[in-house]
Amino acid sequence: MALATGREMHDLMQELFPLNRSLTGEGVRATLAAIARTLPLELVETPTGTEIFDWTVPREWNVREAWIETPDGRRIADFSRSNLHLLGYSVPVDATLPLAELREHLFTHPDDPDLVPYRTAYWAERWGFCLARRELDALPDGDYRVHVDATLEPGSLVYGELRLEGESEEEFLLSTYVCHPSLANDNLSGVVVLAALGEALRGRTLRYTYRLLWSPGTVGPLCWLARNRDRLHLVRNGLVVSCVGDPGGFTYKRSRRGDAEVDAAAAHVLATSGAPHSLRPWSPLGGDERQFCSPGFDLPVGAFSRSPADAFPEYHSSADDLELVRPEALEQSLATLLEIVGAVERNAAYRNLSPYGEPQLGRRGLYRSVGGGSSAEEALLWVLSLSDGGHTLLDVAARSGLPFAAVADAADRLEAAGLLERTAP
Repeated sequence: MALATGREMHDLMQELFPLNRSLTGEGVRATLAAIARTLPLELVETPTGTEIFDWTVPREWNVREAWIETPDGRRIADFSRSNLHLLGYSVPVDATLPLAELREHLFTHPDDPDLVPYRTAYWAERWGFCLARRELDALPDGDYRVHVDATLEPGSLVYGELRLEGESEEEFLLSTYVCHPSLANDNLSGVVVLAALGEALRGRTLRYTYRLLWSPGTVGPLCWLARNRDRLHLVRNGLVVSCVGDPGGFTYKRSRRGDAEVDAAAAHVLATSGAPHSLRPWSPLGGDERQFCSPGFDLPVGAFSRSPADAFPEYHSSADDLELVRPEALEQSLATLLEIVGAVERNAAYRNLSPYGEPQLGRRGLYRSVGGGSSAEEALLWVLSLSDGGHTLLDVAARSGLPFAAVADAADRLEAAGLLERTAP
């Protein structure tokens, strides 16, 4: 399935929504296999027990069934109805215990009595179930049977990577996480939008080489970083994409450096988009940008979302469903990401070759031939004014307030007329 439209992206989300994604397991493999139907992903496996910096790859977790049986024989918190009902990475159990003891293994939403929360216990040997607090409060005393038919065995962590070769070895990294089960905005939206972005970029002539990464959160990027440590110096820009399907405004969180090219591109694209948005400074709280921007790597990676994780009320609950994600929001997110990528692709620094006074544009067919467009002529003058070899086109766009495309088009015309020479890249 091609993912050219928001509806097509949403359709893929419906297919992937029931899969039990986690740090490891068949749900992750099935998700990557679906993306690989249209993109040539390389699947990379890292075995259980591998030491990755300060972490160790965990055992592989897979679930066949899990449920609680009430004293009157009803099944509640049934994994077959929603994989959110089972505490992530629960160990196998088959036991009968009284309600008072069972309560120690039950989790409810802290705010809404009708929602099932999403909870995990990746690094602890325990089991548990999640259910609505209203349902828990209605349970009678008595003995309950709990059954978790799951395996925790040596296996591997798998991630998918797509490499799109550009004219330069320098790289643009795009990453999203695939470790959440039935949560639509967080983060199936990122999974499908990144897949659509990969499809769009495959058909283009690219300046940068692009690496698109679908991996389980935290440990997945660390596995990628460890495997690619000798090439990290080539990463010039990066984005972590998540929570891009809800109707909220856009949010961009700057890289740890704060002055990366992608930071300037995202800020300018959002400022001229006319869409509600917010720009946030770097923070060590958040998603996988924390790994890419950690002090030892300090890669120029920002984070792109709509309502960011934990900033929308449906976060980590059964309310983060397919109705929350809008096809039009997915499509707008894809279009905005393509604009940011496009700005980075066309960004460059130039030197004005006629810097002593304003060059005569009319005799070069530049001034009056620009059809009725004062903004186009304005862009020519701004580019000439700031082309001193140090300012980039993004600098020109930010200072002038003109759309980046108008500034880049002006630079192309001036270069063709022999008035500019490119100094970088």
